[in-house]
Amino acid sequence: MTESSSVAPVNRPVGRPRVLILGGGYVGLYTALRLKRKLRRGEADVTLVDPRSYMTYQPFLPEAAAGSLEPRHVVVSLRRELRGTRVVNGRVAAVRHSDRAVSVTPEQGEAFELQYDHLVVALGSIARTLPIPGLKEIGIGFKQVEEAIALRNHVLDRLDIAASLNDPEVRACALTFVFVGGGYAGIEALGELEDMARAAVRFHDGLREDELRFVLVEATGRILPEVGEDMGEYTVKQLRSRGIDVRLNTRLESCVDGNVVLSDGTSMRADTIVWTAGVKANPILLNTDLPLDERGRLRCRADLRVQGDDGLVDGAWGAGDCAAVPDLTGEPGALCSPSAQHAVRQARLLGDNIVAVLRGEEPKEYRHRHVGSVASLGLHKGVAQVYGVKVKGPAAWFMHRTYHMSRMPTFNRKVRIVLDWTLALFFRRELVALGRLQNPRDEFRSAAQE
Repeated sequence: MTESSSVAPVNRPVGRPRVLILGGGYVGLYTALRLKRKLRRGEADVTLVDPRSYMTYQPFLPEAAAGSLEPRHVVVSLRRELRGTRVVNGRVAAVRHSDRAVSVTPEQGEAFELQYDHLVVALGSIARTLPIPGLKEIGIGFKQVEEAIALRNHVLDRLDIAASLNDPEVRACALTFVFVGGGYAGIEALGELEDMARAAVRFHDGLREDELRFVLVEATGRILPEVGEDMGEYTVKQLRSRGIDVRLNTRLESCVDGNVVLSDGTSMRADTIVWTAGVKANPILLNTDLPLDERGRLRCRADLRVQGDDGLVDGAWGAGDCAAVPDLTGEPGALCSPSAQHAVRQARLLGDNIVAVLRGEEPKEYRHRHVGSVASLGLHKGVAQVYGVKVKGPAAWFMHRTYHMSRMPTFNRKVRIVLDWTLALFFRRELVALGRLQNPRDEFRSAAQE
């Protein structure tokens, strides 16, 4: 294929190196920002490809879903922050590194190809799902801001529906919320939304808090393994003390039409099933000629260059969730965990290393010891383990907010988030459901039909 008119051609001086970044998440954004800062004027052309025009800061999705943060404040505009960088909105279809070409499919128009000299693979991860009957039809993910907004609207909508019904079985179904997966995403989403739902029930005449049923399903015998076994046990006790039904060593077997069946024999009706049971490398990597490991991740060296069976793959770089990067601070053979903590630091080094190679210098190896983990369990509740120190309750919740606010890209977004939190000290969170946003033309269609 040749580059079509779907994307306007760029006049590029002959011989200027072309850096192509695939993905606009943590790694993509931070790498582009680093290159923008480090490259001299005219030293290289940088292009970033992503289906979305914004980067989502995922650790703040639970607060956005619960109404503690404005959803627009947890995303960063790629075009606004990456002025001077060409941003192309489209999906990567295939990579032919042998030809230094990437096939891109835009939302509209014909597919086209982009050529490059240096390729940064920052495609991240997607939800790791299982072939569970009914999951595809009824399940809700929790990796993007649109999913957080939809889940918030859905939960509040279920409360509105339940308050308008007298049938006890239908009410129970509407007020049952099942979360599958006991990692960060699942626990934080569960904690924040349970807080929000209990606050919202007070404004629904005829509904009681004890009618709400939140269920956590985890296939292993522990949750939040990153914060340590004892803090994981504390989290289970804390959740259960709030009336949340925590099911460990339990799997979701089926959820056809909302009929939830668990491996321990339990069955229930639920309108809401949130799937947060792990992630996997972006399957787009399978459509490349780059070397992958047994889990479908890009095989990388410690300096973030791609490593093939026969040695270095020249001009190819990788980092973040989609890359298997050696952890030089861990045991021999250890790999960096898929976390924002590593992704942000890898991206900065990746940008520095590309600039070094362009200038004929040697790239540096990535070396960072994991400092610990923090997790929110809802408003004023949390757990943390930082440098071996274990913290729980309001102090851990404050550490969670402080750390992630400091990691949020751009000063603009940091200020807006702090302002959201400051306003929340004086005003209650917003509990209005805007579920009709998902189908904004329904009323107009109805009027036109009449």
